[in-house]
Amino acid sequence: MSASDVEEYRPSEDEPFMCDRQKEYFKKKLLSWKQDIIRESEGTLNNLQEDNNHLPDIADRASSETEKALELRTRDRQRKLISKIDAALRRIETGEYGYCEETGEPIGVRRLDARPIATLSLEAQERHEREEKVYRDD
Repeated sequence: MSASDVEEYRPSEDEPFMCDRQKEYFKKKLLSWKQDIIRESEGTLNNLQEDNNHLPDIADRASSETEKALELRTRDRQRKLISKIDAALRRIETGEYGYCEETGEPIGVRRLDARPIATLSLEAQERHEREEKVYRDD
């Protein structure tokens, strides 16, 4: 399957779940997402390395420090997301990708297309979120 075939291809509920074509599609989607994140994080690192000590106004320096702290939090979220993408890529290799961790049932191509790092079916995710809400309210 060429790169253009993968770009034009869209997984369908009408084909066998996690057939080779779907696996290749999701692998390419995950790798592309990871590359985008890495590219963004390189920009973040460049911004963080800029020396802002030359700002004479204390309010400007404070604003700059706030922006840097926000960038660091964003970078940490990106690092965690890359870890989830890598885990999804490993699941593709082991044949576990696309199946709910709780029920073992297929997650569904529409959900995976929207959230390729999903590990729970929609029903299991909703149940998990309801349980979290119940415990949070205590």
